[in-house]
This record gives sequence, C-alpha cells and structure tokens, in this order.
Amino acid sequence: MARVVLFDFDGTLADTAPDLAMALNRVRAEEQLAPLPDEAVRAVASTGARGMLGVGFGITPQEARFEELRDRFLAHYANAVCVHTSLFEGMPELLTELESRGLRWGIVTNKSARFTLPLVTALGLEGRPACVVSGDTTERMKPAPDPLLFAANVIGVPAPDCLYVGDDLRDVQAAHAAGMKALAAAYGYLSGGNPHAWGADGIIERPMQVLNFLE
Repeated sequence: MARVVLFDFDGTLADTAPDLAMALNRVRAEEQLAPLPDEAVRAVASTGARGMLGVGFGITPQEARFEELRDRFLAHYANAVCVHTSLFEGMPELLTELESRGLRWGIVTNKSARFTLPLVTALGLEGRPACVVSGDTTERMKPAPDPLLFAANVIGVPAPDCLYVGDDLRDVQAAHAAGMKALAAAYGYLSGGNPHAWGADGIIERPMQVLNFLE
C-alpha cells in the first residue's frame, strides 16, 4: 500500500490550460494574430513553452525567434499565473481524504519553481504538500526518475512506497524508472497520446479514483 501520493501539476492536480492559453494569446496579439481557443492549446498544456509556441506559432526551439517568443510568453504567464487556473473537480476532496487517512501527498512537476510556488500559494495549498519538486529542482526532469527520487528522499520514504499520478507518458516512465507505481490521469491533457498504451498500473477518470488504488 502506498504511503505517499505524488501528483504531476499541469493536467493532473490543476487545470492550468486557461492561463497558459491567455499568455500565449497575449504574445499572438503582439504579433497581430488572432487568439486561439483554449481547446487548441489544451492538448499541449503539459509540454511547456515548446509545445505552446509550437501550436501558437508553428515554431521549434531550433529556430531563431524561439527564445525571444518564449521569454515573452513566460513573462506574460508569470504576471497572470493563477487567474483562471483551478484544481480539477474532485481534487480538493481527494487531498482532504488523503490527509484524513494520515497519508502524505506531494507535487512533482516539470514546471519551473517560479511558476509552481506562486501557484501552490494562489490555490490555497501552501503548507499542505509534503514536498514540491519543480522542473528546475533536480538536474534532470521527467521522464528521468530524478525528481521523483528526490521527492521520496525529501519525504523520507522508499520510492516503492510512493504512488505517482500524471497525465503524460513521461510521468509513467519516470515513476517506473524510480521504482514507483504510476496512475494515468485520463481526465488530464494527455499530450503523450493514448494512456492505455503507456503501461501505467492503473487509469483514473476522476481524481477520487486514486483511492481505489490505496486499498
């Protein structure tokens, strides 16, 4: 039985896509381009600036303007990181239930700490996670196991005692590489394709179903 539940952030713990889309559309407006609907960027909301700019401008990191557009996008996002972002439906109840059972939970994300930490505070979660591991906490990000192993070490439990929940293939890959069980959050952004093909230890359609894997 897992003693700790770790969550990815974007697309798993919280629906951050609306604010990411807003930041992208502000850059598009600066470029005299029409705004994209949230649905157009939702599928890449877990992939960071690379995915967002790919959808918004058809540009790759190898192209000359990528860094300049990325910096503008991230600046807009930093200034409005939690306007429309919210925890997914059922997530507040899940976190409360975990705590009532004496189980600890934490956050492990590829999102940079400059965005992760303000979001934790803005969502009213400050002081509740047993750890918050961001994309720049360890040298390597997911799908490397480093962030998850770091989280287990911070909390003080063996990695196999942790269950990781994420909405991307790299989340399952990172968890298994760290020796953890992994749940695929099918309610999330699923930028890694079909979650049934990821080899996860379970698939959940809503947050409260995490509890089914703790019994």
